Amino acid sequence: MQLIWFRQDLRLHDHTALWHAMQAGNTVAFVTLCPEQWVLHDDAPIKIHCYLQQLDQLRDQLSALNIPLIIRHIPRWSAIADQLLKISQSLQIQTVHAHIELGVNELQRDAQVQHLLEEHNIKVELYHDRTIFPVGSIRNQSGQPYQVFGAFKKKCYEGLSLSVPSCYPMVDAQAPLAVHPLWQTEFDLASFYPQGLSTQQMDLWPVGEAHAQHSLDEFIQHGVEHYADERDFPALNGTSRIGMCLNLGMLSIRQCLQALFREQHGNFYLENVGQQTWLDELLWREFYQHILFDFPRVSKHQPFQMKTTQIHWRDAPDDLQAWQQGQTGIPIVDAGMRQLLATGWMHNRVRMICAMFLSKNLLIDWRLGEQWFMRHLVDGDLAANNGGWQWCASTGTDAVPYFRVFNPISQSQKFDPEGDYLRQWLPELAHLDTKQIHAPHAKKYQPELAYPLPIVDLKQSRLHAIETFSAL
Repeated sequence: MQLIWFRQDLRLHDHTALWHAMQAGNTVAFVTLCPEQWVLHDDAPIKIHCYLQQLDQLRDQLSALNIPLIIRHIPRWSAIADQLLKISQSLQIQTVHAHIELGVNELQRDAQVQHLLEEHNIKVELYHDRTIFPVGSIRNQSGQPYQVFGAFKKKCYEGLSLSVPSCYPMVDAQAPLAVHPLWQTEFDLASFYPQGLSTQQMDLWPVGEAHAQHSLDEFIQHGVEHYADERDFPALNGTSRIGMCLNLGMLSIRQCLQALFREQHGNFYLENVGQQTWLDELLWREFYQHILFDFPRVSKHQPFQMKTTQIHWRDAPDDLQAWQQGQTGIPIVDAGMRQLLATGWMHNRVRMICAMFLSKNLLIDWRLGEQWFMRHLVDGDLAANNGGWQWCASTGTDAVPYFRVFNPISQSQKFDPEGDYLRQWLPELAHLDTKQIHAPHAKKYQPELAYPLPIVDLKQSRLHAIETFSAL
């Protein structure tokens, strides 16, 4: 008997651990619901909602393959090892199969499980699945991890030119297993769904492997060619929007690569700049996953560049709240923050603008922004979110130089020139012309707008941020 432990990988197609488990023998599946851990990790309600919806679908798919799914409510990860041991002993499990997860807490959890089960002669097999290349395998000539994206990307290109990872075959149904008391009771997921989400927000994020694969195929067929030109314009549908599918494991990274190179029969060949730009974005995701593993401090609320621990961040709760609620008086920032609150998602260019505004213009600790994003993003991923925030705050690997501070007005004018994105999320400014909408109070205060004055002077705050960082 084999046990497959599903975590952030709720799919059947191209599933490394599931394939290996079913090659080894009769298989049962296991999932834990850990609400207290969700709170500790700042998982967004919309993300939890999608996870549970996908789990519901997975349960039906596993049933069609005659794979029983055991779901357990275990508030915190610290109690998982004991539960897994009891279940494994009851079912006479030979091996537990799962995918490697890279955060410090995840690694500690899995080490605890592995130690306890192997003490009782139950094997634990952990597989690389979340990244293109196994963590720890991309090294420079000195055998050290890369700390600059450009060099890391070059090494990845070399690896992909040798071989683009292929997908695992879909598993076949197994013969029905004799019913065991462990899976006779149907587990009710209803009580675990977060409260307070709007129907509109929930409807924005359909789940399911078929939907995820369709979204990927649509992007590859109709979007990727224009990706380099359109991805920075938030009013356009110019990005893949598959972050949630990747993060919850409805899609694998190998499926993305195979789709990208489908016309080349799976060989590494880039036909246009759109393909290359999207591949580079996938490799940024890869880079931050490897950083998370090689430098554990970044998942312990520490900056990558340790010297930046000396920065004296402002304690400004009113400014923080204005930023969180989209009331800063800077339209592009407010539009982005309102989009996040309403949908659970924000366009990536706008994420950078909002993050740099908080960490540079307001000089508020980037970790408060990182946490706010995680608490609201449907695609909230520890590695990518942390990496992006530290890049913007000039505290991370490959970070933007501290003296480069986005001017949000200029960014707005450049990437939303007609103001379409601003009008969508700031109805109180919708009637303004394409010039005034980017800085409605630039000439003088206009009370009839019912829109706040800027909470900070962009020019003076930029200079203050540069002085603060240059003093390190």
